[in-house]
Amino acid sequence: MRTLSVSKDPGVDGIGGFDKLSHPSEGEIMGRMPSFERSTVIDAARDVFWRRGYAETGIAELEEATGLTRSSIYNAFGSKRGLFDAVLAAYLEDVVRTRLRPLGGGDPGALEAYVDDMHTAIAADSPRARLGCLLLNAGSSPLASDDAEVRTLVSGYAAEMRAAIRSAVADRRPDLTPDAVDALAAVCASLVVAGLTLARADRDAALGTLASIPTTLESWGRA
Repeated sequence: MRTLSVSKDPGVDGIGGFDKLSHPSEGEIMGRMPSFERSTVIDAARDVFWRRGYAETGIAELEEATGLTRSSIYNAFGSKRGLFDAVLAAYLEDVVRTRLRPLGGGDPGALEAYVDDMHTAIAADSPRARLGCLLLNAGSSPLASDDAEVRTLVSGYAAEMRAAIRSAVADRRPDLTPDAVDALAAVCASLVVAGLTLARADRDAALGTLASIPTTLESWGRA
């Protein structure tokens, strides 16, 4: 039996690429899968969790999406929650950090390019853009209210994003004092989070929020 494959669409959503999932045949879906690519299974499960949320996602949906049986999922990840944890960790490493990495590298236009990518994807109304940010979604879900591990992961993500944006603001506005850079970075990070959150419910508001960031970067502290 072959594993399901994942092909990458060149478009991007709020903070990550849009994966087109190529599902196995019906006979493959429910059959035994003695070997599989862990990363491919995580990618397939991510699509389901992102669309449905943790609480609403059933094991049967994960079986169908990944091509694994229930027992194979449990053997590989321990539980549905174990698979969800693996999805969040992979999303943070492969999607979020990949997108944040150019920020603070000395390019004064890096933050505006980062925001422009989000704006373009949301304006194009790609499927993933309509779902917002997987980590922010997890952080605002009932699961986060009851689970310190999820709260810690989301808080760590937010801290990484703020630090990256702070570095990018310093590159963009070397004329500002460190305190002014801190203040401007906090505003820009808040606008990014607001834009990603609004993408699920109000695309126009999300676009307007993101579009305000370049103007804020340019005008901050100037009469």
